[in-house]
Amino acid sequence: MSTNPIPPLHLYSVPSDPQPSAVPPPKRERPRTAWTADQLMAADFPEPKWAVPGILAEGVSLLAGPPKVGKSWLSLGLALAVAAGGQAFDSVPVDGGPVLYLALEDTPRRLQTRMGKLLGGQPAPAGLTLVTECPPFPQGGTEAIAQWLDRNPDARMVVIDVFAKMRGQAPQGVSAYDADYVSVGYAKRLADHYGIAVVLVHHVRKAGSDDFLTEVSGTNGIAGAADATLVLKRARGQADGILHVTGRDIDEAEYALSFQPASGAWHLLDGPATDHTVGDTRATILRYVRAHPGAKPKDMAGELPHVDMDTIRRTCARMAEAGQLTRDAGGRYYPDTETRTQGAPEVSGLSGCPVNPPELQERPGQSELELSGLSGSLTADQRGRK
Repeated sequence: MSTNPIPPLHLYSVPSDPQPSAVPPPKRERPRTAWTADQLMAADFPEPKWAVPGILAEGVSLLAGPPKVGKSWLSLGLALAVAAGGQAFDSVPVDGGPVLYLALEDTPRRLQTRMGKLLGGQPAPAGLTLVTECPPFPQGGTEAIAQWLDRNPDARMVVIDVFAKMRGQAPQGVSAYDADYVSVGYAKRLADHYGIAVVLVHHVRKAGSDDFLTEVSGTNGIAGAADATLVLKRARGQADGILHVTGRDIDEAEYALSFQPASGAWHLLDGPATDHTVGDTRATILRYVRAHPGAKPKDMAGELPHVDMDTIRRTCARMAEAGQLTRDAGGRYYPDTETRTQGAPEVSGLSGCPVNPPELQERPGQSELELSGLSGSLTADQRGRK
């Protein structure tokens, strides 16, 4: 008799093809993990595969945010877009492929209602498999997901909503950091072995922080073991949310998003996130200074006919104090220090708009947990610290 109280029958009962081929899937080679220095420099590695270009790459990505901010709407919308090969955030083209979505806090009826709004009358993609029950990683969940991936060798993404339902009990006698690191390691073994994106929907702490990475609930072991961290936060101004993104293969960036209640969809807004999170006066000043570096407050008056000159001067000064603008000794304003000294802002590869992302922070070392065997049986956990 099995000791597993929640057998993953849903995963076993949904094949990717009504008439599966008799040809077994190709055997996956165990990834090479050691080279001499000259061999490593001579090796030719493929570029990372993207589920959502610029935002979700292969590997483990944490998608964290406060309760009721819209994480499930966002992750389900991404799953539908990738499974159908459409556009993520209604603007980013994605390559299609099978997607597994573990909606472990939802019912089939709720999923049907949400998908109906997101699809807006479009046909549902057959490449999206939805599951409402799965045992935790240590109690058979890893093997169940691995078997689904074996049946779907072209899979591009697995979404786990929420991560807390899959992590299982912490091993006895280990620190909280190590327990968190190991729990993410289960997902990382799958992501690395199958070359897919695994998204773990997670929560943030109640207390805010200037560093969005420290807002992820749990110890630093969770963000340290993940390849990328995405934090969705509520915003002020025109944007309904700001998606903060950083990772090993992803440039650190912020994206302003708008939520459409009628369709349940998140849309990517054009331009830098700061343009959508400040008030109308500041947004107008930002746009003008970005188009006319070195402008003075009197130059902006024509763009703000209903704002007196003293207010424009004070607003520019406050924006300089807040780091939204820089000011030289002659009272001229620039969008950032780099623009003033180099003359050209960096351009975002995703939106084509000027951005000035902060320098990437060094992250804790990544896990070296490995997955061996055709069916996804696991080796003992091995972790390396950098």
